[in-house]
Amino acid sequence: MPSQNAVIPFDHPCPIRDVLDRIGDQWSLLVLETLAVRTFRFNELNKEIGDISKQMLSRTLKKLEADGFVERTLFPGVPPRVDYTLTELGRSFLVPMKALVQWADVNHLSISKSRHSFRLREEREAQGTTTPNVHTIRAGKRA
Repeated sequence: MPSQNAVIPFDHPCPIRDVLDRIGDQWSLLVLETLAVRTFRFNELNKEIGDISKQMLSRTLKKLEADGFVERTLFPGVPPRVDYTLTELGRSFLVPMKALVQWADVNHLSISKSRHSFRLREEREAQGTTTPNVHTIRAGKRA
């Protein structure tokens, strides 16, 4: 085990990208949000989330455990019981995570409308049925 003063190499030198790569995947926020309620066994967690495969849940939990967000506890027996719970680090992430989730809920409609308008504009441009505007003119040439 490394000493307290040991230099630990970063997997990624950019902390923002490193952390956002983990929490920005398809399932991590949902798993963390679910574990915020209580400790779950694997199958309970799988049922609670609902539309995640067991393989994807297992992968997501392993990544969250490796990053220190989730603690896995194995209880011997037949069959063995495995519990998953948030660590102190995982609990500390709940406040910014809830703010992000709330922001996404509030702004989802605006983002969806913007994406739809963008797609329509791109389709018109591809068909040549649009007039030049700030989006279609680049360096004095029609895009």
